Amino acid sequence: MNFDSSYTVNTLIELCNTPSVTGDTTSIQQKIKEEIKSMDVPVTENNKGGIIATISGRAESSILVSAHVDTLGAMVKGIKGNGRLTVSPIGSFDFNSIETENCVIHSAESDFNGSFVTTKGSVHIHGGETAKQSRDKDTLEIRLDEDVSSKEDTENLGISVGDFVSFDPRVIKTSNGYIKSRHLDDKAGVAIILQTIKSIKERNITPKKTIKFFISNYEEVGHGCSHIPENTEELIAIDMGVVGEGQQGNEHSVSICAKDSSGPYDLQMRRSFVQICKENNIPHKIDIFPYYGSDASAALRAGNNIRAGLIGPGVDNSHSYERTHLDALKATFELLFQYLTT
Repeated sequence: MNFDSSYTVNTLIELCNTPSVTGDTTSIQQKIKEEIKSMDVPVTENNKGGIIATISGRAESSILVSAHVDTLGAMVKGIKGNGRLTVSPIGSFDFNSIETENCVIHSAESDFNGSFVTTKGSVHIHGGETAKQSRDKDTLEIRLDEDVSSKEDTENLGISVGDFVSFDPRVIKTSNGYIKSRHLDDKAGVAIILQTIKSIKERNITPKKTIKFFISNYEEVGHGCSHIPENTEELIAIDMGVVGEGQQGNEHSVSICAKDSSGPYDLQMRRSFVQICKENNIPHKIDIFPYYGSDASAALRAGNNIRAGLIGPGVDNSHSYERTHLDALKATFELLFQYLTT
């Protein structure tokens, strides 16, 4: 089925290593556009910066396949008297998950390195208070890797309120096929879309319906695919499958979402996904994601007259330091490729 594991994994690693906090995605969008154009596929952008790549089919109606390239992150909220930074979160994450994480502050003039630390981080000073302290926007601060000790020192660097902050992804591929990184949600989905475009073009396939691939850039804040191209009949969101306690999915399968916090996904599409998996021996799990929304749910909330489905590779420890496996990437690709071309 032309699944190129090296291409998919290398693409995923490059995407993960390119900062793209929601609202500050220009650099990664340019990389993605150049990659799609290299496959001789036309690319456009909507006003919000979302990327739309089109493979023409024999019918005017189209299937929209989405994945989002924007990630969790933060924005500088304030500069403290000691020169350290407070932040406002972008997207939904637990502050416990970013304690001691390295980060980059993207100012208008330059990038600056730092780390998230608590205001009572040293047990040699605070003893048991360190463990008891809550982790939130008031107790975590960014310690800059610069010689600063006052608000004025930090301001003189060119750092100001409103600067974006990206988290160090810490990408690792293990010898047995696991990929560990922040932001597999949803850069894994973007890598799968790029692999799918590559495979369709290499096999010179003309699909029955036109396929539009939409790389959205505002999913983490809820409105990535709220406006979609005309003539769209179906929307397939490629996003991470939740893995953990109480879930059916795992890191070696494609997750097929029956329902998330926005409600059920299209039953006809879900049954088609399952049938394809059974006929092609694709490892899959049907699951429900109780605290979850997607580009597809955003499109439905916006009133688009479409059927919508959601599939994606199983990802453990979502919205923190995440992990998936090459098996799940392959299974998701195989399901998507078969659905679009058969």
